[in-house]
Amino acid sequence: MAKLNLLLLLVLVVCALGLVTSQHNSRKLFSELEREQERSRALDVEFGQLQLEASTWGLHSRVEKIAVGTLGMRAPDPRRVRMVEVKTGLPQP
Repeated sequence: MAKLNLLLLLVLVVCALGLVTSQHNSRKLFSELEREQERSRALDVEFGQLQLEASTWGLHSRVEKIAVGTLGMRAPDPRRVRMVEVKTGLPQP
């Protein structure tokens, strides 16, 4: 009977240690999940800011202002503009 009690005590201790270990791992993983979700939110905010910045950089008025002011570009004389027709078919042999 004493051997059975000792065996049951040993099984109980092993189960208790397994429970404590699994709870510890669960808490550690939950903490890591929370960190990654916070990082995801921060990256979403940064992505939105970068999209706004990209749309600002590509505004027609800004590009034209830089082209005229900094680069000294101007629109071509309409009399010197030639339209080129693009043929979309494959050449015939």
